Amino acid sequence: MNDSDTQITVEVAYALPEQQAIIPLRVNDNCTAEEAVRLSGILQKFPEINADALQLGIFGKLTKNDIKLRHLDRVEIYRPLIADPKAVRKQRAADGKIMKKGGGDLPSEND
Repeated sequence: MNDSDTQITVEVAYALPEQQAIIPLRVNDNCTAEEAVRLSGILQKFPEINADALQLGIFGKLTKNDIKLRHLDRVEIYRPLIADPKAVRKQRAADGKIMKKGGGDLPSEND
């Protein structure tokens, strides 16, 4: 077996609020994140993923689609944000609400 035949194991992950998929697969060691997504079959399983505008990350860190994967990397497909986090914080401040870590309102002293 020569170097070009070396394979690595990676995972491709995608999550919706009600469902998640993690697909393990073996790929050549020079495989990119985008190639792994396409090879995984996840684009067929979730047709709402825009294959032409993939936002990818590895273990929670945004990355370029052409990055070469390493053994045991997990490629994550990110969905577009529904609300702009800055706009949500600004609206909360305007409404006089206090955010605690993880979001939500702190209980008042009378609770």
